[in-house]
Amino acid sequence: MAEAGGSKIALVTGGGTGIGRAIAEALLKNGYTVVLSGRRFDVLQVAAKELAAETGGTARAFAADVGDPQAVATLFSAIRHDFGRLDLLINNAGMGLPAVPMEDISFEQWNSIVSANLTGAFLCTQQAMKLMKAQTPRGGRIINNGSISASTPRPMSAPYTATKHAISGLTKSTALDGRLFDIACGQIDIGNASTEMTSQMSGGVLQANGEIASEPTIPAKLVADAVVYMAGLPLSANVLTMTVMATEMPYVGRG
Repeated sequence: MAEAGGSKIALVTGGGTGIGRAIAEALLKNGYTVVLSGRRFDVLQVAAKELAAETGGTARAFAADVGDPQAVATLFSAIRHDFGRLDLLINNAGMGLPAVPMEDISFEQWNSIVSANLTGAFLCTQQAMKLMKAQTPRGGRIINNGSISASTPRPMSAPYTATKHAISGLTKSTALDGRLFDIACGQIDIGNASTEMTSQMSGGVLQANGEIASEPTIPAKLVADAVVYMAGLPLSANVLTMTVMATEMPYVGRG
């Protein structure tokens, strides 16, 4: 079993780019050993090397499709073998679609989004619960990336919105089922963090009234700092839900 220098062990899914990478960086700067997971090993490997060099921390890359039960089991088996425990799971991996009328969404598109956004979070949570219950000292924390769409949809975003609403239910169920075992679960709902996925917002995105309008963004670092706060609480305390968003973005009523 590899030693992690006594630091806490964190897994960040979708950790090679965007918000996931920002969260991984912030955790490394706060003394965590971080496993970055995602589908593309080359991207993860570059991110892990760069983040380790920048922070002086320990970052590992592990390719896994979170929608595949066997891949997730293999990922957690490797964490158990290399570190013996997991203190923090960040369920961040996910995907969306361009704005598409509901009737034009294919079954394959629907399944892909459900697999990445919801099934993946469930499978990782399931494995984390098993490990956190069995490890010594017992317990840990799980933080889900919910998105503003967990409560208020954008136009023509049914698959993404449905999965993010479901994440809210998964968060509450995990918080309830985990509390007897010192496992805390919370959710961060993010609005317009600046990443490659949100780069088009300055050029305009579809609004609820049918107009195209540009939207403000915030640095992903602000989201990462919020996650570090949530993660740093003692297991006797929990942020069940937190919303971090650009102040002037459309949200309430999306208007």
